[in-house]
Amino acid sequence: MPTRIPPAEGATPALAQWFAAKAAHPDAIVFFRMGDFFELFFDDAHTAAPTLDIAVSHRGEHRGQPVPMAGVPVHAWEAYLARLIRAGHRVAICDQVETPEQAKARKASTIRREVVRVVTPATVTEDGLLDASRPAWLLAMAEVDGTLGAAWLDVSTGAFCTAAMPRADLPATLARLEPAEAVVAPELADAPELARMAGRLAARDPTRDPARIIRDAYGVATLDGFGRFEPAELAAAALALSYVKETQAGNLPRLDPPRPEGASPGTLALDAATRRSLEILRDGRGGTEATLLAAADRTVTAAGARELGARLSAPLADLAPITARHDAVAFLLGAETTRDAIRAALKGSPDLARALARIALDRFAPRDLGAIRAGLGTVARIAAALADAPLPHPERIAAILHALRLDPTPGAELDRALAANLPARLDDGGVIAPGYDGELDALRRLRDGGREAIAALQSDLAQAW
Repeated sequence: MPTRIPPAEGATPALAQWFAAKAAHPDAIVFFRMGDFFELFFDDAHTAAPTLDIAVSHRGEHRGQPVPMAGVPVHAWEAYLARLIRAGHRVAICDQVETPEQAKARKASTIRREVVRVVTPATVTEDGLLDASRPAWLLAMAEVDGTLGAAWLDVSTGAFCTAAMPRADLPATLARLEPAEAVVAPELADAPELARMAGRLAARDPTRDPARIIRDAYGVATLDGFGRFEPAELAAAALALSYVKETQAGNLPRLDPPRPEGASPGTLALDAATRRSLEILRDGRGGTEATLLAAADRTVTAAGARELGARLSAPLADLAPITARHDAVAFLLGAETTRDAIRAALKGSPDLARALARIALDRFAPRDLGAIRAGLGTVARIAAALADAPLPHPERIAAILHALRLDPTPGAELDRALAANLPARLDDGGVIAPGYDGELDALRRLRDGGREAIAALQSDLAQAW
C-alpha cells in the first residue's frame, strides 16, 4: 500500500526541498532532480511506478521510517514523462538551478532546486509528448450573470479563441474541441457535462479584474483591437492565461491575442450526438481511422492536418466565406503546376508554430532554430509559386500571397548564423556556423588545436628568453 507523506519536520536539506515542492504542488507528481536522475518520493513513487514500469526502493529514513523512492534517468526523462501525461497525471519538474560549485561558493550544504514548470496534458510543448496532427486544447470556463464563457488555447501553437454561450451548448463545445485538459471556476467543477474529464480537470478561482490580466499579458492599454468580448469570455480567457502562467513558473508562451468567435464567420452548430453519428474526427468506437477526416486528409504537414481537422469540426455556415474557400480551391485545382510546386515545398517542412512556442519559453533545441530557418525557406518557395500562378488570383489566394511576402533579413541571418547540420542539444556544441563569430572561431581553434597552440607558445617563450 502507498505510504502517506509524513510531516516535513526533521527532513534532510535535500528532502526538505522536496517537501517544499510537494506542498506547493500537492496534486502533481514531483520529478526531483538529483544528479543524473529525477527521483520520486513517498506516495509519488508508488503512484508513478506502475505507469512507468519501474521498481520502488527505499533511500534513507525520515522520522524513523524508510523513504520510498523511484527514479528515472535524466537523459530519458521525456519518455517517462510522456507516459505519466498520457495517463492524465500532472508532473512538477523540480530541477537543479545551480551547479555544485555555486552551492559550495555560498557555503550551502545542498544544491538549490526549484519547480521550473508543471507539465499537464494541455501545457506540453515537446514533440515527443504531442500528437503532431491534433491540437492540445486547454479549455477554460467561467460563468458570469448566467452566461457561460469559454476560452481555449493551444500552448504548442499559440492559437487562442473565446466564446460566450448558454450552458446548454457546453456538450457541443466539448465534443467539437476534445480538450486535453480543462480549468474551470469552482462552481463548474461538478458539472455533469465534465464528468468524462475526471483527472484532466482543475478548478481555479477567477480573477477579479480579468481585462487587466489580459492587457498585462499582451502589453496593451485596451482590448478594443482584439474584438468585442462578453464579460464571461474575459473571465474565461483570464483564467486560461493565469493557469498557463502558473504551470510555466510565471512565464507565458507566445500566444496569439484572444479571438472572440463571434467576430469570425458563422459556423454550423453540431451537438455531441450529431458529431458522433457523422464520425467527423472519431468513429463510433472512439478511433480515428474510419472518419471523415481520415477519408479527406491528403495534407503533407502536421499543421495542415490540424487545420483540416479544425475546419471539418467547425463547418462554415455563411455563404460568403464558403464561396471564397471554394474559389480558392477551384483556382488551385485548375493550376496544376502551382499546386504541385506548393505541395513539393510543403513536404518535409517543419512545424513552425510548435518550434516558435518552445523558443518563446526558452525550452528549445538547436533544431527548433533550424526549423525556423527551413520554414522561412518554405514560405519563400510557396510565395514564388503563387506569384507565378496565372492571373487573376481569387481573393483568398491574393491575401495568402500578401501574407507570405516577408522581410528576408531574419532568414538570411539564420542562414549565416546556424551550422548546416544542427545537433540535438545545445550542450553538444556545433550550433553556430564557422565564420559567423570571429571570437568563437578562435576559441574553437584553440580547443581543436590545443597541442599545436601549446607547442607554439613554448616556441615563442623559448625565443623570448
